[in-house]
Amino acid sequence: MEETISLRELFAVLRKRLWLIVLITIIAATVSAVISFFVLTPVYESKTQILVNQAKNDQQLYSTQTVQTNVQLINTYNDIITSPAILDKVIKELKLDGSAASLSGQIQVTSAQDSQVAQIVVQDTSAKRAADIANTTASVFQKEVPKLMNVDNVSVLSKATLGENPSPVKPQPLLNVAIAIVVGLMVGVGLSFLLEYLDNTLKTEQDIENILELPVMGVITTIKDVPKATNVQRPDLTARVPQRGETFGS
Repeated sequence: MEETISLRELFAVLRKRLWLIVLITIIAATVSAVISFFVLTPVYESKTQILVNQAKNDQQLYSTQTVQTNVQLINTYNDIITSPAILDKVIKELKLDGSAASLSGQIQVTSAQDSQVAQIVVQDTSAKRAADIANTTASVFQKEVPKLMNVDNVSVLSKATLGENPSPVKPQPLLNVAIAIVVGLMVGVGLSFLLEYLDNTLKTEQDIENILELPVMGVITTIKDVPKATNVQRPDLTARVPQRGETFGS
């Protein structure tokens, strides 16, 4: 029985402050949409792939050990690609502003498990610049790795291309608005229960019964709730009293 009453009171609080929940949700969604569409700068992404594979000659055949060695080298190559030894040359070749450390934050090198293919992912506010950075990084790394590692087993598998209408990877306005709606609902519901908890005024007879644990014997209504009396024909008190010897109608 207590669970039913508690659930009923829960929905009563939500219904009572439904306007507040809806208002906060609309404000959160509107602010998120404005920021996503008009404030945040679009960021574009471009990818290129490199293959780590020793060149085969007539005396050399592929073996499991060779492939495993190339796979293990990828982890080392991932660190080399984002190092100043490579990125400084990329910045110089593309005449970019900023340092190797800032450019490293835009580049992510990933590879699947037990794969000889590494992927260079670049994010930038310009779609063309993102593609140029990805391709130049792969090219510079391919030229510099023989000097750094004394091996020549890197080749560019696919270059980054620029589409006709590139779309940004972030921000994602619809996702941001959806998140804002959920957050707005949570804030609105939480604020509604907080206001209800802080409200210690007595509004109904049920509140008095719950606090005093006594039954309500009677209720005094306000004056405006009392129905107005109907108009009654009153006698004319201004009529003249007849004098002695006079009759009515004379």
